[in-house]
Amino acid sequence: MALSPQWLDELRMRTTLSAVIGRTTRLTKAGREFKACCPFHNEKTPSFYVNDEKGFYHCFGCEAHGDAIRWLTDQRGMPFMDAVKELAAEAGMEVPAADPRSAERAEKRASLHDVTAAAQEWFAANLRGAEGAAARAYLGRRGFNEAIVREFGFGFAPEDRQSLKRALGRYEEPMLIEAGMRITVEDKEPYDRFRNRLMLPIHDTRGRVIAFGGRILDAEANPKAPKYLNSPDTPLFDKGRTLYNLHRAAPAARQSGRIIVVEGYMDAIALANAGIAEAVAPLGTALTENQIELLWRQVERPILCFDGDNAGQRAAMRAIARALPMLRPAHSLSIVRLPAGMDPDDLIREQGVGAIERLLAEPSSLLDTLWDFEKAAGPLDSPEDKAGLKARLLAHVETIQDPDIRSLYKRELLERFSSFAFPPRPQREFKPRTPWKKGDWRQPNPTLAPEVADRLRRTMAGGARDAFTRAVIAGLVRFPDQIVRHEQALSDYARRDQNVGPTIDLLLEAVEALDLPDQSPISLVQGLPAPPEKAHFAFLDEGIDPGDAREDLAEAVSLLVERPALESALAEATARFERDPEGSIAEQARLRERLLALNERLKLFGRRKAAATDETDS
Repeated sequence: MALSPQWLDELRMRTTLSAVIGRTTRLTKAGREFKACCPFHNEKTPSFYVNDEKGFYHCFGCEAHGDAIRWLTDQRGMPFMDAVKELAAEAGMEVPAADPRSAERAEKRASLHDVTAAAQEWFAANLRGAEGAAARAYLGRRGFNEAIVREFGFGFAPEDRQSLKRALGRYEEPMLIEAGMRITVEDKEPYDRFRNRLMLPIHDTRGRVIAFGGRILDAEANPKAPKYLNSPDTPLFDKGRTLYNLHRAAPAARQSGRIIVVEGYMDAIALANAGIAEAVAPLGTALTENQIELLWRQVERPILCFDGDNAGQRAAMRAIARALPMLRPAHSLSIVRLPAGMDPDDLIREQGVGAIERLLAEPSSLLDTLWDFEKAAGPLDSPEDKAGLKARLLAHVETIQDPDIRSLYKRELLERFSSFAFPPRPQREFKPRTPWKKGDWRQPNPTLAPEVADRLRRTMAGGARDAFTRAVIAGLVRFPDQIVRHEQALSDYARRDQNVGPTIDLLLEAVEALDLPDQSPISLVQGLPAPPEKAHFAFLDEGIDPGDAREDLAEAVSLLVERPALESALAEATARFERDPEGSIAEQARLRERLLALNERLKLFGRRKAAATDETDS
């Protein structure tokens, strides 16, 4: 379907957001808005607001934000197109028709859903029958109660190679093969894929059965058979785009504010059996980019909880490597390391659910895990070993696409490396040969070249985009050591902002050639014109402590560089709409939200500095 941004904007304009949200959430009028206790997290005081004029909702407690489409996908768990169709029907709009090929594919998928649904009913019935005795005994040994067995749809596939074919005889052989239920081999009769296995259905986000996983029951009798066997990729099932148990975990994650990723579906069920419902698992592959995006639609910082053995740690690092290029503001991964040789089920059995809850409450950050893994990857006895550690860390950093996050990771990891590789040496007492008095000589402040100084003066006189930018440039001239500190962020900012970029580039080039004794300010022969809002910015106040001024300036630089970065990311998200409409719309909404929040932070920054100055003056 060709859903253009213009058509979606028209749909939003014709939709009264408060009416959509009011069906399931009690709203109270609050001026020109509506308010309620947030449905995405537990609270007693309303912090959830709905604005019909602007067409979005926002929670000041958990930061949930979105439009009518986002409400239906996040709060009600509807797929993107289903949400669009429901809103379009209510607004009296016609959804652009799919092309004939798309309609044919959709009809084909519908018929395959019938096959997988019928297979699931048959597997579940087998588990309850005489043939399912061994499978039921296994479930009993695992401690799965009857409610969990029913909820997760456990079943059993008999040993007979043709039993499913006979049971689902109403479906043609090609359909059974295409659904992944049967295997065809050249010059041989097709046979059932799953035999003598405990069966588990795999669902899509709408709760429909799209594939199966089977665990072998008699591994000793079949030593060459895989312990776990999943359906192949089919028109219904793409294992790289599917997370096991997501349709159950997503509603639970909206309540708890967390989602947990474990290695296999039996781990996810073990957590559910212990009362932790927000667990999902990849399906026989390392966590993919698509699966990470699915997780980020639920929470901003999913928790990876992999086994404590070497294989589990390698799986965590593979996930980290996939996530690094995708990192964006506020979105990352957390990692829990289980005790060596234990999976979640082992830990719960031996130490109780409280043990794993304690681990989940204090996960490691992605950056901490990356540092610890690479530091422990090999010996670090020689300079060459240590140089290898630095090279590996920087190689990881270079894969990060977001310039601000890449700069912050680089700075943090290099600081850790320096502290490790160059520990401080014992200080030796220094005795001057000849006595001297403090203050006898002072090195003059460094002076910029005339052409650079002229350009700075023009910028400060009004050439920059706004007064805030001019104030930051004045602060960098006063504290040039901060130019070096924020070099990467300022370079990226200069590349994005054509108005101020040349000035920043000149400043970056000039500071490389200056000798900066004692963090001295840059001296200009004619000086700089004072920014009109000088009183609003503590870093320009001559009377403030230099350390406090530098921290204030660092906050201002962060606000300055974030705006063009968000604008650039918004343009990129809009450009990929044709390839990924659902992801593009969600990303645009998130970025617009962050731009609004950034503008508010800029306003508050100025007001806060002005208030602080007023208090000082009084």
